[in-house]
Amino acid sequence: MIWGITLILLSIIAVPSLILSKKPNAKELLEKIEPYQGWIGLVFCFWGLWGIITAVLNLNWLSSAPIWWITLLAGNVVSAALGFMLGSGLINKIFLSKNEAAKAKAEELRQKIAPKQGKLGIVGIVVGIWMIVASFMWTVA
Repeated sequence: MIWGITLILLSIIAVPSLILSKKPNAKELLEKIEPYQGWIGLVFCFWGLWGIITAVLNLNWLSSAPIWWITLLAGNVVSAALGFMLGSGLINKIFLSKNEAAKAKAEELRQKIAPKQGKLGIVGIVVGIWMIVASFMWTVA
């Protein structure tokens, strides 16, 4: 359930224009978060990657809880993608500053994904809500 809640919060940060069109007074809150956006993105990128690894390591859940496994994988893919988009500047600065080829590849990937950030944010909200609902329906020990 926590993964779903955090995915919803990350998605809200990723689609500020959608939020501002619905609630104009949210601009102040989003401006307060903006300086930390890179770090938030970095954390969620790695958290999403860890979740993808966890899903792959627990392929046996496909036989006992396939919908939950797919939900877990989808939520973490969206989390990693949104985290990468929000934290790409910081990721380039910290991890890729010495490798120009990797830096260029990361920037190229970001340019491909950037136009889809709004749609991915909406998908993140939907998947996050589904993760919360699914956590009540299927719990895996």
